[in-house]
Amino acid sequence: MEKIRINKFISHNTGYSRREADELIKDGKVSVNGKVITDFCEVTHEDKVRINGRFIKLKKEFSVIVYHKQKGELVTKKDDRGRKTIYDSLPNGFRKFVSIGRLDFASEGLLLLTDAPAIATALMQSDIERVYYLKVKGLVGDEVVKAMQEGFFAADATKGAHEKTTIKSMEFKPFLVYSVLGSSGGYTKLKVMISEGQNRELRRFFGYFDLEVVDLKRVSFGRVDLGMLKPGKWRYLTNSEYDDLRNFMETNNVRY
Repeated sequence: MEKIRINKFISHNTGYSRREADELIKDGKVSVNGKVITDFCEVTHEDKVRINGRFIKLKKEFSVIVYHKQKGELVTKKDDRGRKTIYDSLPNGFRKFVSIGRLDFASEGLLLLTDAPAIATALMQSDIERVYYLKVKGLVGDEVVKAMQEGFFAADATKGAHEKTTIKSMEFKPFLVYSVLGSSGGYTKLKVMISEGQNRELRRFFGYFDLEVVDLKRVSFGRVDLGMLKPGKWRYLTNSEYDDLRNFMETNNVRY
């Protein structure tokens, strides 16, 4: 039977994060099969885990929401500089939800959130296609088109990255689909589909060619589409979208 770390088990089946679970364990508030633990261990789904004496029930259901992230919002629970986060726009009941990937401060569009961390991790690491609309400063020449078609490795991929990034190099896979929608006033608009969501991947890709991304909007993640959802608004997945997700989980052996 599959074993998982106790902090991961707690995170998957409660509203606690792994970090919060670690603190509960250190404080002696967690027991496994009647024995209080103060250090890390592995458990199975048949073990009886309690927090402060309360039995943890295995989570059988999960929820996923689609949020239309606005520019100027951070995808984080709390910002030490007091900037606005997505949780300031969402109802309080979603504060325990985790985001499936991120969109940076200046980006907007479709963001998925769930109360099942295992599902978030599986989707983030998947090769499900993501579609974006972009506006870059400059013209997209043959060199950039070739890079979109073939992909490339950049030893220095820091242009377009966060100033505090520790990731210097990056492997860019070929775009699944791309379309140059037009150029005017020194700017170029594009629609692209990629199969991964590395840290500021698109900003770094175009930054490598000295093309600054001035607008970035994600409009779909797999078959989940932003549609007419207005900025700052949210919705639950539809029944058919939940069916697609369950099929993905079954195919990839994702347990939650």
